[in-house]
Amino acid sequence: MSNSNPPDILIKILNRKREEVAALQAKKSQTELLQCLADESSATRGFVRAIEAKINASYSAVIAEIKKASPSKGLIRENFIPSDIAQSYEKGGAACLSVLTDIDFFQGSDAYLQAARNACQLPVLRKDFVIDPYQIYEARCLGADAILLIVACLSDVQLNEFTALAHELGLDVLVEVHDQQELERAVDLPVRLMGINNRNLRTFETTLQTTINLLQYVPEDKIVVTESAIHLPEDVALMKQHQVHAFLVGESFMRAEQPGDKLADLFS
Repeated sequence: MSNSNPPDILIKILNRKREEVAALQAKKSQTELLQCLADESSATRGFVRAIEAKINASYSAVIAEIKKASPSKGLIRENFIPSDIAQSYEKGGAACLSVLTDIDFFQGSDAYLQAARNACQLPVLRKDFVIDPYQIYEARCLGADAILLIVACLSDVQLNEFTALAHELGLDVLVEVHDQQELERAVDLPVRLMGINNRNLRTFETTLQTTINLLQYVPEDKIVVTESAIHLPEDVALMKQHQVHAFLVGESFMRAEQPGDKLADLFS
């Protein structure tokens, strides 16, 4: 089963992503990536482990996002130095980082991920639109500790195969859903992190009610990560009232002069 009616923006992104992956494969084959992996002996930092540690210590587990732009908002941050942002987030108490690497729609870069990870000790999620195993090998070569799998972009077969490959390579997986239908397709995947994106991909509107409505369908062994629409301490409090303790936040941090200070304020 797959999402038979994805929104136009997602179709546009995925079509472009297929072209991008084909171009990358023409430059560097999957065999060459495997060679890079053979040469790469460093262990991943434990993305899920970092989130569990924060929650077990009764803190909010914040996945702090490094994002320059988005399709709905355009340029979000002009003064964009990933290494500085990563250090600011680490100082502010983030559990993990999420770094946008999509070029055309988010003005991201693989180099941003590497710069951010090299500047701190936090585990890093490669935030991109994964549609091909090649990108999972590539994520590991880049030094990522986790990948994002968006249910709206993938078939059930792909979700299972990509999760297994990520785990084989030592990567953690954050699975992202937008509605109950997607959640039902994702609940049996052997992953700990269930991301609920509060943004409607058709209207781009956000509401925390999305997370609240879906909580009843999430198995107890999953950690729910609420994504988008966290702007105020009241938003954090509302989620905690519903026993949600993991958050992926980008835009409100990116608009602050010191993203880490904003994180510390919001989750104090």
